[in-house]
Amino acid sequence: MRRTLTLLMVVALVAMPFASLSAQTRAAKGLDIYYIDTEGGQATLFVSPSGQTLLVDTGNAGERDLNRILDVLNTAGVKQIDHLVLTHYHGDHYGSMAEIVKRIPVAHFYDHGPSIEGDRPNVAAFQKLYPEIIGKSQRTILKPGDKIAFAGTDVTVVTSDTKVLKTPIAKAPGAGRPNPECASFKERDESKVDPDNHHSVGFVLTYGKFRMLDLGDFTWNREFQLMCPNNPIGTIDLYLTSHHGLDQSGSPALVHGIQPRVAIMNNGTRKGGAVQSFQTLESSSGLEDLWQLHWSYAGGVEHNAPGVKIANIDEPAQIAAIVAGASTPAPPAGPGGNAAHSPAHYLKVVANTDGSFTVTNSRNGYTKTYAAR
Repeated sequence: MRRTLTLLMVVALVAMPFASLSAQTRAAKGLDIYYIDTEGGQATLFVSPSGQTLLVDTGNAGERDLNRILDVLNTAGVKQIDHLVLTHYHGDHYGSMAEIVKRIPVAHFYDHGPSIEGDRPNVAAFQKLYPEIIGKSQRTILKPGDKIAFAGTDVTVVTSDTKVLKTPIAKAPGAGRPNPECASFKERDESKVDPDNHHSVGFVLTYGKFRMLDLGDFTWNREFQLMCPNNPIGTIDLYLTSHHGLDQSGSPALVHGIQPRVAIMNNGTRKGGAVQSFQTLESSSGLEDLWQLHWSYAGGVEHNAPGVKIANIDEPAQIAAIVAGASTPAPPAGPGGNAAHSPAHYLKVVANTDGSFTVTNSRNGYTKTYAAR
């Protein structure tokens, strides 16, 4: 009996370090963010340390984007989407939603309310289908200042249905301060901008000291309304470029105001990645790096990020020909106006409560860690 107890004690003592290590590993697990390639659309998956999930937008319709989103959900071990945010009613953002809900349960939907583009057949068709997609799940129409109860984080809505947050986010670094970029702001003619972009849901997500911003396709003139005269958001660690890096968004009033450490551009090869958008990022104080979901032909070698930080790159010969000035036809267009390619790669961010975070390119495994400030 004494020998049996002794053996049990030895086993317990040996096991203790491993149990402690396992507990520390679980406690150290960060917030995972997957930026999925939808060829210039949006689909971003957040997985909290406890396993709760938030999906922002669902890319374009069709098997291409649907399968890419499902593949990432599978990679992340997702069995249910707890929160699904639709930033606005454009096909590169709502496209695969109807098919996703057939394959995985969604507990709660969020949006900005009815679309102003109800006279467009595709938007009208989706809005008619939307209640059926939601089914018996919850739906919340968001307004600035609202919170999304995503486990372990603070998600504050800052734009919705053209309205903007004016009360500074509590305890956010730099929030409430005058924005010096407002003095030189110049309005744009937005008469040709698809109007539902102005209504985009945008939010700041805080995880401990880590802060990131996603404004959907929110537009240039509305950015002024959000950021001027005072900045209610404060400074940001990680910024998803507004509107895929198109020059209809991403004004200095926004980008220079939030002073991101790192930007991720959800562009396609020929959608987004405008030269002006690159230049605004490049001149932003404190920007350490830009990562991209695609090489941008508009940006060329002068502005694209280094290749290791681009998730999807065309064949080297094709890029070389374009850079050399050759006249090469664009590849056949797929959903969203960009060609399909396989395999598709994503960018993954792991954020920690101390404010540090790591970005990894799934194409090449290249990883860079940004230390806590």
